[in-house]
Amino acid sequence: MANAVDYAIVADIGGTNARFSRVNLASLALDKVAVYPCATFASLADALQHYQLEQQLTALKHVAIAIACPVTGDNVSMTNFHWHFSISAMQRQLGLKRLLVMNDFTAVAMCLPALSSNDKVQIGQGAAQHNQPMAVLGAGTGLGVAHLVNVDNKFIPLPGEGGHVDWAAQTEQEWFIQQVLSKEYGHVSPERLLSGPGLEAIYRALALHRRLDVAPLSAGEIGNLALAGSSELATATVAQFFASLGSIAGNLALTLSTFGGVYVAGGIAPKLLPLMAASEFRTRFEAKGRFSAFNRQIATYIVTAPQPGLLGAAVYLKQSLAS
Repeated sequence: MANAVDYAIVADIGGTNARFSRVNLASLALDKVAVYPCATFASLADALQHYQLEQQLTALKHVAIAIACPVTGDNVSMTNFHWHFSISAMQRQLGLKRLLVMNDFTAVAMCLPALSSNDKVQIGQGAAQHNQPMAVLGAGTGLGVAHLVNVDNKFIPLPGEGGHVDWAAQTEQEWFIQQVLSKEYGHVSPERLLSGPGLEAIYRALALHRRLDVAPLSAGEIGNLALAGSSELATATVAQFFASLGSIAGNLALTLSTFGGVYVAGGIAPKLLPLMAASEFRTRFEAKGRFSAFNRQIATYIVTAPQPGLLGAAVYLKQSLAS
């Protein structure tokens, strides 16, 4: 690559945790991974400097950062945390030769071509076609959405805020959930269901629907109960989560004809993977009326790679340095 760089630093900044790693840009191997609570630091620059000092990486001057918010210009302000910064000012402050900042799901999209067969699990039928558009969505603190296209052997990520479109109820149970969430939030987007807070919201709404008096639970508690099979309400909550996830994934497939596959990332789906095969995820993915046969051809995968955001940031930086 032009101006060859052996190693760089990559980061994946979420609403709760900041992940950092060194990357070998030849092999894309990650090491020296460190995870810090964002609340530990006053700014992203402070967190990055701490990582460099702790890991003795102050000599590395190329950095790529994936962050959980829109990145549309020089000024970046996180959606679910208080960090905000100027990219150019931070680059000058830290003395970096290159600072590449991207939306977190831009990075996840960029990791898709680098995933091995051990980094993903296929759900249902369909076959991914080489060099065709891909889509990725992932539930965690929020719902991230992006697409990826190949243009002249260069991958172009298409970030967006698809988690904030309108959510459409399709069953009587979903109509009830929509009414509950509409009273609470006003606009009901897919993120209101397909996220950690979304799991908790579904649980509350289903308890009301079934006239059950239950204490609120965290997303982690709901998931653990469902995996253990020890709570019918938690099991129903996860089932609804996967049904809605399948519908939204199917919408993304139709939007850009993603014959390269639709990939589900984020922290929630991989953890609940044992419950996914028996869910309505794939059925709802394909349930698109006259275009059901169209979606039936498209493969769906769960991304199980441990650090897809870090890997994607590394892929994007490597491509950037080579161009």
